[in-house]
Amino acid sequence: MVVTSLDFEKPSKQQGFLQVPYSHNLGGWANVFVPITVIAQGTGPTVLILAGNHGDEYQGQIAVMRLARELDPQMVEGRIVLIPSLNFPAASAGTRLSPLDGMNMNRAFPGQPEGPVTSQIAHCLTTVLFPLADVVIDIHSGGRSMEFVPCSTMHLVRDRAQRAKMLAAMLAWNSDFAFLYADIAGTGLLPVEAENQGKIVVTTEMGGGEAVPAGVHRITQSGLKNVLVHLGALKGRKRTRASMGLPPTILTQALHREDYLLAPESGIFEIRFDLGARVKSGQTVGFIHHLERPDRAPEPVIARSTGYLITMRAPCLTRQGDCVAVIAQQVSEKTLNRA
Repeated sequence: MVVTSLDFEKPSKQQGFLQVPYSHNLGGWANVFVPITVIAQGTGPTVLILAGNHGDEYQGQIAVMRLARELDPQMVEGRIVLIPSLNFPAASAGTRLSPLDGMNMNRAFPGQPEGPVTSQIAHCLTTVLFPLADVVIDIHSGGRSMEFVPCSTMHLVRDRAQRAKMLAAMLAWNSDFAFLYADIAGTGLLPVEAENQGKIVVTTEMGGGEAVPAGVHRITQSGLKNVLVHLGALKGRKRTRASMGLPPTILTQALHREDYLLAPESGIFEIRFDLGARVKSGQTVGFIHHLERPDRAPEPVIARSTGYLITMRAPCLTRQGDCVAVIAQQVSEKTLNRA
């Protein structure tokens, strides 16, 4: 059902749209247009770069739009496909979920060819774009709900060769932290579908919130380019943290439910540690203050593991069950490669 006029095999730079059928009260034959750019030259890998999976995550959308404008075929070795605002209806509205169908793009895979708009886009990726790609880069941030230490991220996939390639690409982002995460809030994730197809998958959590500091934009944009150079898809010289005079990336993982701290009650959340700080099991990470009963002592949120505070809830107003913090344990590359 999703169509495009682009020729993915043509050595050139093409800018166009994925056109997704959508009928509404004032448009029986309407389409949602999702911008897409294809740049191809030579025989290198095919890299699919995605942002705007959630519409309120702006860092990746800006980085991918910049890259789509800057690149030309002479700079590329292989094929780079860029979709800056994958869930375009959500990006237009500045929301996590699509306003057209209420769906979360990152819970919509493998999708349906004749389903809601979000599901149709997911199906197009699953059946058309993922099979074309060797590498899938899906750029996220915490959006309006979470604030992360800017970090590159990945899943701990079973296939050792795939895992090693993903780990090397993740570290090529050159962020201060790298983060291996677990899925505690449902299935149907975009990265999982791509991983199951054997792709090298690199994701990120580049900060969060509505106001994005310049430094976060810089690491999002420079990291993306460096990963493309590392992969051999973009011509240039790869930079390492050592070459930039920086210490090694701190590699962390949060693979257990107890690493993800959920609000025991509703109220106003107060964090007690800075992002990136070391936290010990049993320490109070923060408090939930009671709106209706200010005379009550606030409810403590207690760390159940020792590690780094990798992310915290962005809005202070919190509902029971919201994730308010994640504690990630430091791990070595050697341990990950043999896990």
